[in-house]
Amino acid sequence: MNSVKRTDRFSPPVVGGSSLLVIFAVLCLVTFAVLSLSSTQANIRLAEASRAAVEDYYAADLKAEEILAEIRNGNIPEGVSVEGDWYRYTCAISETQELQVEVRCSGTDWEILRWQAVSVMEWNSDERIEVWDGTIPDPQ
Repeated sequence: MNSVKRTDRFSPPVVGGSSLLVIFAVLCLVTFAVLSLSSTQANIRLAEASRAAVEDYYAADLKAEEILAEIRNGNIPEGVSVEGDWYRYTCAISETQELQVEVRCSGTDWEILRWQAVSVMEWNSDERIEVWDGTIPDPQ
């Protein structure tokens, strides 16, 4: 008789090279998906900030146009400085910017000399410049 020796030991399946390649590919795809998602969210935040900045600018532009219309009708609104035939005023765009307007009247002709968005933040320069003096420090 043929005697067959049986073993009841369990041996796990051998993970071959193709299985490792599939696992690596899935991990790469998941990583790229997460990077795409974070990039998309950053683009959405940037688009929202840009939209808000444009809305703020055009609201200030509308206010400046309304002030100019009042000046042309002979009314001088509050905040408008008059020097001869020059009219100057500003309209706030945001906490850091304002729209500065200068208009000159010559009889019935109106000339817009300045219609410019200007930063109103105080600029603090960093005047420290660390320059190597050419000496090598002692290693201690």
